[in-house]
Amino acid sequence: MRNALYGILIACGFAATLLLLSSNLASPGEDSATLLAKDTFDADDKQLPQLVKSPKLKSAYAFAGESLDMDNFDVRERLEREFLRNSYFHSNTLLIIKRTARYFPLIERILAEEGLPDDLKYIAVTESDLLNVVSPAGARGLWQFMPSVGRSFGLEINDEVEERYHVEKATRAAAQHLRNYKDQFGSWQFAVAAYNMGEGNMRKYLREQQAERYEDLNVNDETMRYLFRLVAMKNIIETPRAFGFYLDKNDFYPPLDNYRSIEVTESIPDLSDFAKEQGISYRQLKLYNPWLINGKLTVSKKTYEIRVPN
Repeated sequence: MRNALYGILIACGFAATLLLLSSNLASPGEDSATLLAKDTFDADDKQLPQLVKSPKLKSAYAFAGESLDMDNFDVRERLEREFLRNSYFHSNTLLIIKRTARYFPLIERILAEEGLPDDLKYIAVTESDLLNVVSPAGARGLWQFMPSVGRSFGLEINDEVEERYHVEKATRAAAQHLRNYKDQFGSWQFAVAAYNMGEGNMRKYLREQQAERYEDLNVNDETMRYLFRLVAMKNIIETPRAFGFYLDKNDFYPPLDNYRSIEVTESIPDLSDFAKEQGISYRQLKLYNPWLINGKLTVSKKTYEIRVPN
């Protein structure tokens, strides 16, 4: 009896499923657009309710005051790829937008003091998503310096101190690095390409390919995408609602600027003890001083500034 009842229920369910499916199948001559229009499911029943559209590119884009050749179909397609990639990578792009309030004021101030274009701040976005990350090749920090490059601009790098994680010092170094590339290669577009693939590779490809503009280079995929991602992220961050990102003022991450500075001239054998003495947690000490990468700080003929949150 029970088996017979189960058989009836299964048969009824199968028939109902067929009826539901048939109501949403296109009739002869109907295309997919017509089928979507007659969809009888409620919005809450959809597996993945979303509106996915192709971006409408503007007629003109620029980076650091230098325009892109939007009459070039290759330029348009490469730029569109980066708009699509970053517009629909929702969680990552949203987190980047949130972090801009924490890091952009400091970066903007330093770029202005160095007399450099404000747009260069988007290099930190493209390099690290505004995180102190480590690349597989060993580059570190918001600006992704390799050890040799970081040291060449005066950053201290050892087992206890990692100034590639010091946002202010690393930004100063990046500004000098980019200015040098601009002086060498003549344009900001070539400068950012060199920043990505290195000075030696840049010289080699310019010589071999005789490229006059960035988009003329035919090199590795990452560098060929680099400028276009900068431009795409610049536009998304500057006008987030145009790309579907809605944030209130309180949604942004606040800058870590409420602190007092302590000059350290003697070694600190245990940073957790130091933090406790300052009335903060070890975690707070590391958040405000990410360049401290060990549990101790050895001081020799140097003064360090440690920030302690108020």
